[in-house]
Amino acid sequence: MAKSRKDYFGLGKLISIILAIIPVTAWILGALTRFKEGKLVAGIIRIIGLGVILWVIDLVLMIKDGKILRLLNM
Repeated sequence: MAKSRKDYFGLGKLISIILAIIPVTAWILGALTRFKEGKLVAGIIRIIGLGVILWVIDLVLMIKDGKILRLLNM
């Protein structure tokens, strides 16, 4: 059986949703997730810009799919 890839370091969906509700935690974990994937530009953008907009989108997607938004693949 293929292992399902979830964001926030493979934590359970409920824990990931709780962490996504807190804005600062969501920004940091979102950036770390992108850095872990090797997406430097996307990680930097999550840290310095679009924080509130990405936070709301990530919260909705985390509840729905258990994944954060992947806008850039750089």
